[in-house]
Amino acid sequence: MKFEAVTIKDIAKALGLSTSTVSRALRDSYEISPETKNLVLEYAKQINYRPNPIALSLKEKRSRSIGVVVSEIANSFFSQAINGIESIAYSKGYHVIITQSLENYEREVMNMQFLSSRSIDGCILSVSTETEDFAHITDLYDRNLPIVCFDRIIENIDTHKVIVDNFKGAYDATDHLAKNGFKKIAILANSEFLSITKERLAGYKKALEDNNIKVDEKYIKACPHGGMIYEEVDEAMDELFKMKQKPDAIFASADKLTTNCMRYCKAHNINIPEDMAVIGFSNLDLTELLSPSLSVVRQPAFEMGRIAAELLIKMIESKRPETEFENIVLPAELFVRESSARKVKK
Repeated sequence: MKFEAVTIKDIAKALGLSTSTVSRALRDSYEISPETKNLVLEYAKQINYRPNPIALSLKEKRSRSIGVVVSEIANSFFSQAINGIESIAYSKGYHVIITQSLENYEREVMNMQFLSSRSIDGCILSVSTETEDFAHITDLYDRNLPIVCFDRIIENIDTHKVIVDNFKGAYDATDHLAKNGFKKIAILANSEFLSITKERLAGYKKALEDNNIKVDEKYIKACPHGGMIYEEVDEAMDELFKMKQKPDAIFASADKLTTNCMRYCKAHNINIPEDMAVIGFSNLDLTELLSPSLSVVRQPAFEMGRIAAELLIKMIESKRPETEFENIVLPAELFVRESSARKVKK
């Protein structure tokens, strides 16, 4: 049986009033007497009446809903960012429709088409690892859909962007390993197309250079789906450990890369940090409870989501199209724990 929501017609029939009278009473019109208003409002409350959001959106030309596109809701970074987005959206009277690309370009395109067909007022997105062509996003933006990018941004779209200082986060992690005596530092990188990959690789390389360690491209392993597919990490780690000069430390530059790197080490009896040090980009809440506890670069995910939502709603509610945009860069924080302890000379 199909669910039928209560309508104005139902209220009018129950109270013996016209639908126009009920409609005016619900809108607190001066044309309706206080007694009739109270009668309608009390009955509407009693039967839990809610205005039809589709009808309201057609009338107001606003749906009071915003779309969110992320790679994976289960990812700790994105789940925390979504919490930040919702904290602002709901306080401003907006509903949030969340979709995930699962690092798939076609799915991201479908998500954007779905959200735009639902007449969202704007969208917050972080692109998938497969996305090289941004036409499905820029086309909507050019048709005046407000869009804010966060984390994995689109460099050639002129809008608000909220990111973390990826260069410094990667620099600090690599510099920490180098200063703890590690010289053969490998990196597990995300898709080469992503803005975060370019920035984190740049920070990694600069830290090596500043510590007089030559950058060896063989120690740089890209995982096109950012660790979501474990076999990619497994293959990258196999290649590193088949090298004559095996790495003595690994910097895993994304959340899923970090957890799957740890999973690989456990499966292959690689002791951390005795056999190899590990440091990762991760927002998991339990990294300090692992054995050994995991050194991480942590991003202010909740704050990134909160700021992105504030900027989007500002765009939506602006009486004139915005022409000046902010590129907000928040600091990442390095937490040093047991997994990157100083190298013991053998």
